[in-house]
Amino acid sequence: MISWWKGAALALVAAAGLAAPRTARATDIELFFPVPVDGALARNMTGLIKAFNDSHPDIKATPVFTGSYDDTLLKTRAAIKAGKPPAAVIMSANFLTDLAIEREIAPMDDLIEKGGKDQAGTTPDAFMGRFFPALLPNAVIDRKVYGVPFHNSTPLLYINADHFKEAGLDPAKPPRTWAELTDAARKLTKREGDRTTRWGLMMPSNYDYGGWILEALTMSNGGRYYNEEYGGEVYYDTPTMLGALTFWSDLVHKAKVHPAGEQKGPAVTGAFLAGQASMMIISTGSLTFIRDTAKFPFRVAFVPMNVRQAVPIGGASLVQPTGLSDEKRAAGWTLIQWLTSPETSGWWSRATGYFAPNKAAYDLPEMKAFLEKNPDAKIAVDQLANAKPWFATYRTVPVRKAIEDELQAVLSAKRQPKEALVAAQKAADALMRPYVEDTALRLPGAE
Repeated sequence: MISWWKGAALALVAAAGLAAPRTARATDIELFFPVPVDGALARNMTGLIKAFNDSHPDIKATPVFTGSYDDTLLKTRAAIKAGKPPAAVIMSANFLTDLAIEREIAPMDDLIEKGGKDQAGTTPDAFMGRFFPALLPNAVIDRKVYGVPFHNSTPLLYINADHFKEAGLDPAKPPRTWAELTDAARKLTKREGDRTTRWGLMMPSNYDYGGWILEALTMSNGGRYYNEEYGGEVYYDTPTMLGALTFWSDLVHKAKVHPAGEQKGPAVTGAFLAGQASMMIISTGSLTFIRDTAKFPFRVAFVPMNVRQAVPIGGASLVQPTGLSDEKRAAGWTLIQWLTSPETSGWWSRATGYFAPNKAAYDLPEMKAFLEKNPDAKIAVDQLANAKPWFATYRTVPVRKAIEDELQAVLSAKRQPKEALVAAQKAADALMRPYVEDTALRLPGAE
């Protein structure tokens, strides 16, 4: 019996036309692909690339699995430096600003206007208009298209419906506010003496994930994590982030409904699936894995708010590094167009749990049928109305790590929230100083 993903991949080939014999001189290209969250993403991507190759005999694409988002950034930069850049990279959307500043990725406006084998040429504005507006600030930089959204996410609240009923809570009415979240977490937490046997809530605080979740809390507290229009400013030492960090700290140290110390994403998911955590806030990219693995009924909901409903975008866009030959650049662009088409985008969404960035994917009959059967998959799409850009600055990784180091220190009771934010702001400002001096502080007449 053919597996479901192979069958779906074959359907994509059929939609693009029958597989043709490979030409004698196919263009060999690589696609760098991160595997950052739960799910059989590598297996799914292998099937997807086979479908692409079968329907494009003049191109031979090879997926290269590059680990985490941060690992993918490092490996892409190493490949560029070695003179062997991949033709396309599925790159964390919050790295594009830094890569564009450093001229390590190329804008794709000329390719969009020219078109290609699978799509006619159009204007960059019309092309990007196919995608949800909330995704564009992390893809269009200085009015040039540096990324095409591929798989995207928002954080979601996941709840164990059985635990809710057991605690006298209604799983059809998940917490909507921080106050309701804290109250529910208290009722759901179980202890035996000094030992906690079930946590009311867990959120990942490891590098990359922790900054994203803290950004979600800061946004839902009315704040801005960084200057979306300029890559040299972050807003760590602010009332809105102080409230967000203090709220997370209080869940750990005062309410004692969330474990102390660093919590890695897979451990959070594992605790939820094992019944050791009743709620978690984690990516939509984990949705299919949770749906396929959970032995209990669960629900998903918007991230609870304090001041407003708001969450950051997550996930990745397809980019092209600088230094490609014209032939490989054209072949990579053909792959990017195919991967971000409504049909492929919709298939990938159904396979993984990420939402489809291409709006037209939701007009397809197979997507409508899927959402009718799996209404939880629609929550992330609905939450897009409240979505904001993902943290993206000059030197994104170390600037983000400056706040994540302090987040972990606070959750481990080594720092108080206010002193942590002061330290994080100072460290981030120092990291961004060269860019700031070369831009915002580069004044006319200055020597």
